[in-house]
Amino acid sequence: MPSQIFSEQFSQLIEKLNAMKLAVAKEPIVQISVEAKSIPLLSWLGAQTQYPRIYWHGREKQEEIAAIGACKDFKQEQEIDDELLSSLYQSQRGKSSNQDIRYYGGVAFDRTVECWPDFGRTRFVLPRIELRRHGTIVKLLINLDFENNSQVDECDAAIDAIKQLQPAKPLSPPNKLPLMGRSDLPNYQRWKELVEQVTHPKFNQTTPKVVLSRQTQLEINDAVDPWMVLACWQGRNPNSFQFGFQFSPDRTFISCSPERLYLRRQKELFTEALAGTTVRGLNQEEDDFLAKQLLEDTKNSYENQLVRQQIVDVLTPLSNYIGADESAKIFKLTHIQHLHRSIRAELKAGVNDFQLLQGLHPTPAVGGLPKQSALSFIRQREGYNRGWYAGACGYLNKYESEFSVAIRSALIEPGRINLFAGAGIVAGSDPLAEWQELENKLATILSILVEL
Repeated sequence: MPSQIFSEQFSQLIEKLNAMKLAVAKEPIVQISVEAKSIPLLSWLGAQTQYPRIYWHGREKQEEIAAIGACKDFKQEQEIDDELLSSLYQSQRGKSSNQDIRYYGGVAFDRTVECWPDFGRTRFVLPRIELRRHGTIVKLLINLDFENNSQVDECDAAIDAIKQLQPAKPLSPPNKLPLMGRSDLPNYQRWKELVEQVTHPKFNQTTPKVVLSRQTQLEINDAVDPWMVLACWQGRNPNSFQFGFQFSPDRTFISCSPERLYLRRQKELFTEALAGTTVRGLNQEEDDFLAKQLLEDTKNSYENQLVRQQIVDVLTPLSNYIGADESAKIFKLTHIQHLHRSIRAELKAGVNDFQLLQGLHPTPAVGGLPKQSALSFIRQREGYNRGWYAGACGYLNKYESEFSVAIRSALIEPGRINLFAGAGIVAGSDPLAEWQELENKLATILSILVEL
């Protein structure tokens, strides 16, 4: 076996798979698992040669997943039919009673336009192999699709995947990269024009908020280990979601996002309004002063309240009960701090995850208000394709699902790193101040990648 640390677990799994060839499967999708020893999951993931490679780390730090390969793979290249996706997902839910079956993936920010290569407008994968840590418990999981494949073929494919596993190895050292060039799209002049268009009284009267964003492209000559970058980012912003999707060797999307789209536990839903930003102070006194200023700032408070109200309005027809914080609190990250309101709902019977994704995403914190008017402006004027930036990434499960909004993210390609940041534009927004907010939001990842 290539990895001695799991040799006993591999033997157990292969024994179970060989026995399963002769058994009668009770369900179309089957998962087998064994308990495993704890290892650094990002180091293990970075050493693997099978694709996709997927990483997920919850904001509460209790759960961490590294997964490879695809047992099932749902990818939508063309414009999305939400009814089709919803029925597809509902049918998948009925194919296993196992509470650990999960589909990891995401939906693009704007599913009406073409997305990045590999990623699709929507893509969800049931991995072939998962290492899943919850607290101190680690499980090695194998997923099997007996609906579309014979039991013998599927078990043999899983055994082959196990035999290709590589031992974890240290991630490459975090050396700063020589920067060959940088470009911003839109550039500052175009950004200023866009902010002035959004804040014009006639436009603002019907569309009170548009979240404008920028793609910063860093041109490099050196190869970049995306999992090393994500590990460093994770160390700088530990109270964020950390996740990555690498569907081929050419492109990896990574994110260290503070924002939850929602967490669903059966009928109970948790979401939040995260909007309104300032920097951190150089000391505790200055930090507290800046936080107090943010709480009292009219523009930022209005922006956060807009987000809260829109989420409540979307959830009202889907819920029996909704509770939302009346006043905002401070949510602190390494370089910046946000206004934050928690929202909880009890969902009506039969409400599914695709209804939630369709209703909640894109949130006003990344799109604007009203949703369609703001999205139309972004689509026509912003000047680049956001792809999965500001999309929804996470996992679907019959009993529990969780998604993060993919802000603070990067798309790593050969010779180029694409960074993304956005700012909510409302009446009174100043173009230069909002441009600086974009720089503040990129400060952590830029400090990891290049000499500032």
